[in-house]
Amino acid sequence: MRVLVLHAHPVAESYNGHLHRRIVDRLAASGHDVDDCDLYAEDFDPRLTRDERLNYHEIGPNTESVKGYVERLRAAEALVMSYPVWNFGYPAILKGFFDRVFLPGVSFEMRDGKASPCLHNIRKVGVVTTYGGNRLRAFLVGDPPRKAVNRVLRVIVKPGAPFDYLAHYDMNRSTDETRTRFIGRVEKAMDAF
Repeated sequence: MRVLVLHAHPVAESYNGHLHRRIVDRLAASGHDVDDCDLYAEDFDPRLTRDERLNYHEIGPNTESVKGYVERLRAAEALVMSYPVWNFGYPAILKGFFDRVFLPGVSFEMRDGKASPCLHNIRKVGVVTTYGGNRLRAFLVGDPPRKAVNRVLRVIVKPGAPFDYLAHYDMNRSTDETRTRFIGRVEKAMDAF
């Protein structure tokens, strides 16, 4: 499959950076055509401009400023996202990617005032993420990142598309052993992707 890997972490040498490289390497080794979109390395601007907001519902003009990213998203058959959870949400650069690229006519269409999903070229989704807090803490605040993936993203891709959500919780107290074990889980998931 053609897999779009969306990575959002500013430090390439970080644990998240290492996970990102393992994801890309393992997918490529498994024969997938990998489009590696490292948002920081590509200097993606997450800010929605005034003109973009004014043209938001104008199919065609709404994609002009992000045309290359829209083309990459439309060409993908699968999506793997690699990012840390910060303040129980996406990093701003990834949230900005959703705001600027997942547009009307791209990820959904407006029909009689209602949004209708249309990103059906995405047949499989994987998420690899890290949380500073532990699983209980994430659960107690409702685990917004997991809900966003399972309740929003799941709805706009191909119906019934399989989802993998791999999370390393409690990074603030992680050890070499827990990080190595998680890398093993990620590698196994990417090998089977």
